[in-house]
Amino acid sequence: MPVNKAEFVKSSASLKECPRPDKPEYAFIGRSNVGKSSLINMLCMKGVLAKTSVTPGKTRLINHFIINDSWYFVDLPGYGYARVSKSMIKEFDRTLFHYLTKRDNLYCVFVLIDSRIPPQANDLAFVNRLGSLQIPFAIVFTKTDKTTHNKITGHTRSFKTEMMKTWEELPPCFYTSSVTRSGREEILAFIEKTGHQPAIDG
Repeated sequence: MPVNKAEFVKSSASLKECPRPDKPEYAFIGRSNVGKSSLINMLCMKGVLAKTSVTPGKTRLINHFIINDSWYFVDLPGYGYARVSKSMIKEFDRTLFHYLTKRDNLYCVFVLIDSRIPPQANDLAFVNRLGSLQIPFAIVFTKTDKTTHNKITGHTRSFKTEMMKTWEELPPCFYTSSVTRSGREEILAFIEKTGHQPAIDG
């Protein structure tokens, strides 16, 4: 599926400030420095559509991008925040899950996992929380160009193994690199396929 047009719409501090829920939305979330903005830019073939930063945890708002005038990409505040207070973390969490549980046009959440490192407790806790709330999601393993194939295979297999301790079936999984653009066509094909109904029940 080609992306012919991609434009930033707005940043919102709360659900009520978000655009009207009249188009399908595909949201992106992950721990700090997992590569959310780089992935969105890669999917849209735009160099600076979503702003990247050397400071982890920079995304503090719900950022909407309109794609082909027909659906949204949503860059969400991450978890595992860097250099923020406990009260701010609590506020981010409240805002985030208000959006995730109340946004009726949310078709799928892409949860980004850094493929360079072993399974992290907060990543596993987050996907389990999505599952308990029956929020549709898919896993995106990022930065697959940054280390050896054997390490990528080992880390991603370990993550899936940990998930299968509490899940009967794994959600869709993708393997991506914003540098080599691997995984781009697979994710866009998945979006096209799920464009009329949610991707998976948690």
